[in-house]
Amino acid sequence: MKYISLLGATGSIGTQTLDVIRNHPQQFKLTAMSVGKNINFARKIIVEFQPELVSVQDKNDCDSLKLEFSSIQFVYGQEGLVEVAVYKKADVLLNAVIGSVGLYPTLQAIEAKKTIALANKETLVTAGHIVMEAAKKNNVAILPVDSEHSAIFQCLQGEKPANIQRLIITASGGSFRDLSRNELQFVTLEQALNHPNWSMGSKITIDSATMMNKGLEVIEAHWLFDLPYEQIDVLLHRESIIHSMVEFHDNSVIAQLGSPDMRGPIQYALTYPDRLPLHNSTPLNLAQMGTLHFAEMDTERFRCMKYAYDAGIAGGTMPTVLNAANEAAVAAFLAGKIRFITIEELIEKALEWHSNINNPDITIIHQVDLETRKYVNSLL
Repeated sequence: MKYISLLGATGSIGTQTLDVIRNHPQQFKLTAMSVGKNINFARKIIVEFQPELVSVQDKNDCDSLKLEFSSIQFVYGQEGLVEVAVYKKADVLLNAVIGSVGLYPTLQAIEAKKTIALANKETLVTAGHIVMEAAKKNNVAILPVDSEHSAIFQCLQGEKPANIQRLIITASGGSFRDLSRNELQFVTLEQALNHPNWSMGSKITIDSATMMNKGLEVIEAHWLFDLPYEQIDVLLHRESIIHSMVEFHDNSVIAQLGSPDMRGPIQYALTYPDRLPLHNSTPLNLAQMGTLHFAEMDTERFRCMKYAYDAGIAGGTMPTVLNAANEAAVAAFLAGKIRFITIEELIEKALEWHSNINNPDITIIHQVDLETRKYVNSLL
């Protein structure tokens, strides 16, 4: 039995994690969780899974839930996230929150010697050097939950890292993969949220459409697998059947394939190094699929990819600016304040505005994050 702490229980990754726990009650127990403002859904989760500790975003919700569920401990805010992350009865922290808010709880969980199942990209994008050093110091495993990084992780089982030629991260192309840059001027929010392959939350779906999601994954891969950016490529693959590949020095390529279902990488992170049946899933049928398509990444068409590579190679605080500017711009688009194409324009302006700071500590990262968001919002 593995005892799970789950940050972001009501989000897309969180609900699919709950499905994995639900389907394997002899292997997993949800012992602590955090939620945001979706309190009605949180009540249903509490009733079904009976966690011992629950964190919510607001104090009023915390006080209300205490009256309803007297046997459960409730906390709130940033401190509540940390309490869930380090909960003493949990073996594994699955971090599925969206945004840089996930960084500090992850670091605290590492210090508490918890195994980290990581779905929060921003943790490594904004502070990869700090997180990986802390994990190494505390002998803590960081297991990737993103489908692409999980695929690479699976491809590398039994292989020597020194034999890697390059990582090949696949990208579906998102909602607007067949549109020209001129056509992007007129796309709507509804169209942007209609991903062709995956069921994901709104923020990550927009990131997929701009290709920033893939850019953030490149930076993540750099830290997770300790490889320079020139050994990390992105390949357009519209079917999302090959989740990523690893090419070795002998030109052999190992790929991980499967139907687009995020429960697969979630479950693998929770069961590693073992595997369990994935219930209610569709087995991959290549004969039925027939043909798989691939194309080179066009960084002029998908400019967020270029910004991500440039920020990652520059290092320092540039990835923090990249992430914060993107979060602020996407929030503005979701709120109907800007056009879709303006997202990348705001990111570019933020990267040009910022003066890079090498080897930043957590305090500097937090300060740069806040300053970048303020700057982007001033441009709206």
